[in-house]
Amino acid sequence: MTRPLGGRPRASSPEMIAEAATELFLEQGYAATSVADIAARAGVSRSSFFNYFSSKSAILWADLDARIDELETRLSTVTDPSGIDDALRAVGRGFAPGTLALALGNAEAMRAEEELFHGGAVRAARIARAVAASLRAAGCDPLVADVAGAADAGAVMASITAWTRAGAGRVGLGPLLTRALDQAAHARAGAPGAAA
Repeated sequence: MTRPLGGRPRASSPEMIAEAATELFLEQGYAATSVADIAARAGVSRSSFFNYFSSKSAILWADLDARIDELETRLSTVTDPSGIDDALRAVGRGFAPGTLALALGNAEAMRAEEELFHGGAVRAARIARAVAASLRAAGCDPLVADVAGAADAGAVMASITAWTRAGAGRVGLGPLLTRALDQAAHARAGAPGAAA
């Protein structure tokens, strides 16, 4: 571990590690960058890296994963379509540009297209599963619940992509997510208690 002049070890943080990782992804590509490379660039041990991230992939998805964790928790107690809509819209509130926006905006330069495709599918599946389970708990037909969950998940992921293209940070994710969820709401129209 490198030490500054004062002799104290450099403090590590998830932000510092994420910054080192994104620099390396841009310099040598996502696949060619190892956890050891990231730890060395950040000036931390491998064990310090794993205190913050479970994998290099987790660096890209950390912010969204935290939002999906919150969504799953909220939806586990929600049994009406308006509550589901509120929980989904909360995903976009205050969502700041981070490693995911940087990776989506620089996917080709980072050679991270494959990771973003597969990682995005995993996150979409988590959202779809949580929404569908909430709708089924409300008495929704399982087929309608699954379709609505997939539509809502697609809306979340598509709005994040659109947000990145529009210049994450220059525009908020919230309005784009609201617009996308309004489109996906047609799939939820068959749920009990949904507005006709």
